[in-house]
Amino acid sequence: MFLEYFRLTLKNIRHRRMRSWLTILGIIIGVAAVVSLISIGQGLQNAISAQFSQLGTETILVVPKGLQGPPSGSTGITTDDVKTLEKMPYFDFVTPVDLNTGQVEYKRETKFIQVIGFPTSNAEKRFEGQNFAIAEGRYFNSGEKYGAILGYKTAKSGFEKEVLVRSRIKINGVDFTVDGIFNQMGNPSNDNAIYISIDTARTVFNKPNDVSEIILRVKPGTDIAVVSDNIKRELKRARGNENFDVFTPDQILKQASTVLGIVQLILVGIAAISLLVGAIGIMNTMYTSVLERTKEIGIMKAIGATNYDIGFIFLTESGVLGLIGGTIGVIIGSGVAELVGAVAKASGFGLLLIILDPVVIGGALLFAFVIGALSGLMPARHAASLQPVEALRYE
Repeated sequence: MFLEYFRLTLKNIRHRRMRSWLTILGIIIGVAAVVSLISIGQGLQNAISAQFSQLGTETILVVPKGLQGPPSGSTGITTDDVKTLEKMPYFDFVTPVDLNTGQVEYKRETKFIQVIGFPTSNAEKRFEGQNFAIAEGRYFNSGEKYGAILGYKTAKSGFEKEVLVRSRIKINGVDFTVDGIFNQMGNPSNDNAIYISIDTARTVFNKPNDVSEIILRVKPGTDIAVVSDNIKRELKRARGNENFDVFTPDQILKQASTVLGIVQLILVGIAAISLLVGAIGIMNTMYTSVLERTKEIGIMKAIGATNYDIGFIFLTESGVLGLIGGTIGVIIGSGVAELVGAVAKASGFGLLLIILDPVVIGGALLFAFVIGALSGLMPARHAASLQPVEALRYE
């Protein structure tokens, strides 16, 4: 019996092909938007997790207040803070980092590239502690002043000609020799950067005491939460203010995930408006269909169809309209998400891995069918309530 209802439903949809497509357009757009946004959001969540996992679970980050620099009239992180932290017994390494944008010249071509000042002492252990690996060349020698290590994208595609190990580049007019090239990490902020000695960076960028951030490698077996509290207390005592933030990777990940979740929820809510419009469209179409098929309903009732049969026919039709729209929407949404992932990868953001969750896809299809069926509920009840005699007289 159900197969018969289904065949009749498909026949009616094909008979009113243009109207059916226009009806399900809202469902298609809504489902496509929801699926693509959720899939991209999950990909971003994974990218954020992967990026912060590079720091390691035994890492603490000290940055200026608010991550965007110090408040007006106050000082940011300085070399004095580095010295304060180096006196504490909890760390294998205290790594100050200086972030800058420099004018970089290679073979008469000039680009503006992020230049990161990094300590040259124990450079290999410091870098490898953050999951860096050398693809070509070597790490800094201790005390080296004018060596540079390039991110993968900077070396391979940052300039018209590939930058090779032992090549000469200029940063703000100062000559440097390329010591090495890092493996591709999939993170643009690392792959598109140039690393030089932090002491040289302070001279080149005229920032003798400033530090952008301090990366602390905690000794194994140390309670990272306790250490974090001790850092705050010691820096507050030494500085006389609290114009700094102390983060563990878990804290940063939690904050970033919360913000991303809120943004994703808002975008999905906006996309859901299309589903509401689509539901109204299905309801309108089904009411029109009931009016157009009033005489047909009367004939079916006259030859023995029950109110349940009539109602179920129209309910099935509205549900199938929703399911068709949902299926097409899932296909389009999945395609859009994969396209975004491919573009991100081509742009150097390899950490963005799009995941098409079967639960999301199945939920979208079920939701589309349910919203279609619910939209057809009132028209179906109206059709089922028609009296055979009145329906047969309807013109």
